[in-house]
Amino acid sequence: MKVLLLAAGYATRLYPLTENMPKSLLPLGKKLIIDYIIESIDELDEVTEIILISNSKFANQFADWANSHKEERESSSKAPISILDDGTNSPDNMRGAIGDILFAMGEKEINEDICIMAGDNIFTYKLSDMYDFYKKCGADTLVAIHVPEKHQLQRLAVAVLSEEEGKEGLVLDMEEKPEEPKSNWGIYATYFYKKETLPLFTEYINEGNSPDAPGRFPAWLYKRQPVYAFKANGSCIDIGTLDNYEAICKDFENKDA
Repeated sequence: MKVLLLAAGYATRLYPLTENMPKSLLPLGKKLIIDYIIESIDELDEVTEIILISNSKFANQFADWANSHKEERESSSKAPISILDDGTNSPDNMRGAIGDILFAMGEKEINEDICIMAGDNIFTYKLSDMYDFYKKCGADTLVAIHVPEKHQLQRLAVAVLSEEEGKEGLVLDMEEKPEEPKSNWGIYATYFYKKETLPLFTEYINEGNSPDAPGRFPAWLYKRQPVYAFKANGSCIDIGTLDNYEAICKDFENKDA
């Protein structure tokens, strides 16, 4: 299984902090945001390669970061990290998350199961637990977190999930950024897809669908084949503003103290 880390955005809401540095490489406590994500991925023995998709502006910085970990990863037999430049250089010509996924699948000629993750979200649930659920249900799997606040759900993909015995977690309905959420299950940017599903990304785009938010693809996919959601015990934080980042940094400083 390969992991695709989506990190080709520009985090303009965090300017000036991210004008010359990608959000994924911002410090958080004693580590970088991306380091916490890599540690979770390393819990999965099945991963053969971690592919981080960057834009041209930040690709060299990501390459320097990856090279700084190369020797340690090789000596401990951890999956190699590859940096893939998607060829874009400003927010005006971004490929979008799904466009980057297709780009990476083509460049790397991927023909195996994949895990797709945001390269800048901090989460507290265990990725290995989600993977175990994915293998047990044998179907494409999303991560769902209970979100009580309506205004937060309006910024996410929201899913209605089956409670039927034997089909627990089956996606019955899913909508990206709904005005009126139909449940309290928010879908965050971590996905496991079977290799048989990969050609459907091309079909999705060929039908004229949006290449932007990664949640739009499973919202299209569940109508065609079974898609399940793992109900995670934990939280996921998308650091979106300077105030938000400063508050989270203080939380991590207290944890490290």
